[in-house]
Amino acid sequence: MALDGAFLSLLRDEIERGVLDARIDKIYQPSKEEIILLLRGREGVRRLLLSANASGARVHFTNETVENPKTPPMFCMLLRKHLGSGRLVAVRQQGMDRILFLDFETYNEFGDRVIITLALEIMGRHSNLIVVDQNGKIIDAIKRVNEEMSSVRMILPGLSYSLPPAQDKLSLLEDDIEEIVKRIRNGKDGEISKCILGTVEGVSPLLTREVAHYVTRGEHKFKSELGESQYDRLSFALGQLRLVLEQKQPVPTMVLDLEGKPKDFSFVEIRQYGHMMLTKKYDTLSSLLDGFYSERDRMERMKQRSHDLLKLIVNLNDRIVRKLDLQRQELAQSKNREHLKSCGDLLSANLYQLQKGMTLAKVENFYEEGSPLVEIKLDPALTPVQNSQKYYAEYRKADTAEKKLRELIAKGEEELVYVDSIFDAITRTNSESELAAIKSELAAEGYIKNIRAKKQKPEKLKPKRYRSSDGFTILVGRNNVQNDELTLRTAKGNDMWLHTQKIPGSHTVVLSEGREISNQALEQAAIIAAYNSRAQDSAQVPVDYTLIRNVKKPHGAKPGMVIYET
Repeated sequence: MALDGAFLSLLRDEIERGVLDARIDKIYQPSKEEIILLLRGREGVRRLLLSANASGARVHFTNETVENPKTPPMFCMLLRKHLGSGRLVAVRQQGMDRILFLDFETYNEFGDRVIITLALEIMGRHSNLIVVDQNGKIIDAIKRVNEEMSSVRMILPGLSYSLPPAQDKLSLLEDDIEEIVKRIRNGKDGEISKCILGTVEGVSPLLTREVAHYVTRGEHKFKSELGESQYDRLSFALGQLRLVLEQKQPVPTMVLDLEGKPKDFSFVEIRQYGHMMLTKKYDTLSSLLDGFYSERDRMERMKQRSHDLLKLIVNLNDRIVRKLDLQRQELAQSKNREHLKSCGDLLSANLYQLQKGMTLAKVENFYEEGSPLVEIKLDPALTPVQNSQKYYAEYRKADTAEKKLRELIAKGEEELVYVDSIFDAITRTNSESELAAIKSELAAEGYIKNIRAKKQKPEKLKPKRYRSSDGFTILVGRNNVQNDELTLRTAKGNDMWLHTQKIPGSHTVVLSEGREISNQALEQAAIIAAYNSRAQDSAQVPVDYTLIRNVKKPHGAKPGMVIYET
């Protein structure tokens, strides 16, 4: 992520303008590595988030509401004790390091005025939030670091606070631009963005790639390949970055993929991806970070929840497969039933030469040419008639079992297809409402218990809507229940229905709306049907299409299961 020292310097100014001289109203610790300070100032209450999370260390104002634990963690209690209603008197940054110092004026237990500092270190997995007293001693940290964890820099109560080891880099704000370019020119050869990254302090890989993109006009080049004109462009690009930092005029920009998922962010416009990525601008750096991380956290929650549901579906799939294997084995055994019937017939025809107590009967098999002798096992505890009846009983049992097993296997195979469709739908969900609809469907089918569903109906979702280049509306179901709704109720007889051939996917419908559906609209609808299926990443996908009047739902079939012809 791009929360680098340069970004933090602009963020420091934003925080200073927003809450300097504000007092702490409340302190919360919603998660293990996050603190929220409610700061009351002249402009009201602002919520300042400080996170030492390895994958999302940051500081910014937030409007997101989070649930706090009923019992505050020990670190939260320590902050409440030492900061109380402290007043924010300074927001500092050491050069372009990714460390922000928040100085609070407060009073100790003796009533003396003291300065307590919160040092937020944004350094990936080494990120930390450290409480330091006015003498430079560590009071505590959200992550304690002992000698076993690091022999270079321990973070423990009572130790003196020291800055992390400094890097030999030049600052955009303090050093001359020409001096920076000179060091880049005289340094080791390599890809130009990496050369900038190794020379300039407080810049992220995203930012250095953006500079390199401007310098080389989008070409991938090494430092040794640059000419004088390109070094001039490098000087200009670095000068423009310095101007943004000096004038405090950032352009908060989020980078998203083509599906709208957040990928990165910066304080300048990002042009290096061209049409392969989207960008979205924000009014403030805090609103950018709030939007980026809240969306990312929402996606992580979605991933976790869908993971649990996928695990349930996989287990269900395995159970059905095992059950089908056993039923097929039983079916294979029942194919021997005609032999059981012939044994009963042969015993009945030869009762006169059999006696109770015999274990084996040797009789002529009149079913085969030449009537060869066959051996039939007998139960010595039964009479000849009873042995004959026993074979007839086993024959009837096997005959009944075959008919029943064929029905059960057919139902099991249908259920397997249905479960597979659920798995596919879960992997393509993009919102919690879609996931809730799938859970509701599974609860209705008796696969899971959904107590919440009984109390509260899930949000009614609308199908995905597309428009072909020649104006035809194309609708796509989000789940099996919506597939049924779309195919059996929304669509009319002359509308066109599409579905990937023998591949789990969504029902797709082209609305005719009184017109003849064009080949162009049909082809685009087929592409959409392929995309909204398990085969969306495949090079070629077979897609069936037919008029909606040819699509039928068998009686008792699972949601989304239909048959079609023509």
